[in-house]
Amino acid sequence: MSVAVLGGGLQGCCLAMALADRGVDVVLIDRNDRLMTQAAVANEGKIHLGYMYAADLSLRTARKMMEGALSFAPFFSRYLGTPRETLPTSNPAVYLAHRDSQRDVDEIAAYLKSVHQIINDQPASVRDGYFGRDLLSPPERWTQAALEREFDPELVMGAFSSPEVAIDPVALTGMIRERIAQTPNIDIWLNTEVLCVDGEAPLVVVTARDGQTSRTSFDHVANALWDGRLSIDERRGLRPQRPWIYRLKYGVAFRPAQETPVHRAITVISGPFGEVVPYADGTIYLTWYPACVRALDQGLVPPDWPMYPDEPVRSEILQGTFDGLAELMPELARCDLSKSTNIAVRGGKIVAWGNSDIYDPDSELHQRFEIGVSSVGHYHTVDPGKLTLAPLFATECADRIAPDPALVGTQGGLNVVTG
Repeated sequence: MSVAVLGGGLQGCCLAMALADRGVDVVLIDRNDRLMTQAAVANEGKIHLGYMYAADLSLRTARKMMEGALSFAPFFSRYLGTPRETLPTSNPAVYLAHRDSQRDVDEIAAYLKSVHQIINDQPASVRDGYFGRDLLSPPERWTQAALEREFDPELVMGAFSSPEVAIDPVALTGMIRERIAQTPNIDIWLNTEVLCVDGEAPLVVVTARDGQTSRTSFDHVANALWDGRLSIDERRGLRPQRPWIYRLKYGVAFRPAQETPVHRAITVISGPFGEVVPYADGTIYLTWYPACVRALDQGLVPPDWPMYPDEPVRSEILQGTFDGLAELMPELARCDLSKSTNIAVRGGKIVAWGNSDIYDPDSELHQRFEIGVSSVGHYHTVDPGKLTLAPLFATECADRIAPDPALVGTQGGLNVVTG
């Protein structure tokens, strides 16, 4: 069986590995000169257990994120041959309720408790999938004295410990590229732009251009493109029946001077805020929504926004992001950017359902559960929603194309307890 996977980002690479492991001949097509060079590396790598989505009181987003998070490390342990406990992760995040949060501290506390109960309802074997970490202890609200020792109490109304971690996306990308390069039944077509997909089963035809236009037939085609997926879907007659929005979002990475390390990971909720993520190699990743989101678009294909911004925008993002987070967190404020090394400002396109930004408390961007794999015949399209969900949806899509004999008859998904 031959399958074309469109898009060499995280979703496409996960799907390619899952299919190749089942004996499928995979052609992985990407328009860039390397795999995983865009959104896959331009993010903080948070593996969401659902705690962030306090605006979705239905808990459907939390459940979906949790399902992805609990299958993330097992997926890469299987396909990369790396014990889940050794995957490169950050310290656990402390959730901060900002003074201007769209939910007050008590509402956030109640939400975190509800999410934790869902985690507790999972079998121990499933909970252990989260990098082998203990998930039984609930998010603990800090005392006011503890909060004031580490954060500005004028801006931070509450702090909650959590077990949630981020994976270092740059390190993970290197591991995935190496694995794919060593897999003989994955053929990589780089510098190749997918123009359209046509034809029906038993053969689906991909028209692509790498200097010259070609048409190639496959048994199945899986559309895992990030910023071009909707356009290719439309040409298959699958135009979305709901609004969507592209955002250009940047992040900042740097290594502080040795005398001012940053150890605390934070996630600020609920609304247009940000995160601080320290990785094991000493790199710090920052994102602060007011400074990092620079453009919005609702076309089928977004503009060709730059991954690395030019001046003066680069300096505006760097300083605005640092200042916004340092105001909350004295540990970060002690860092001197002028003495820091490996400073990078890079970004990527984010696509999600909705027609307003997260400044709007009712925006659909606060909900990420109506996503996943859609199939029409031998054409499959994957809306990953978040990095957390890429392995989960890769497995689901691979199951539709070439069911894994080892998993046939097993029960997937979360253990939902009612009553």
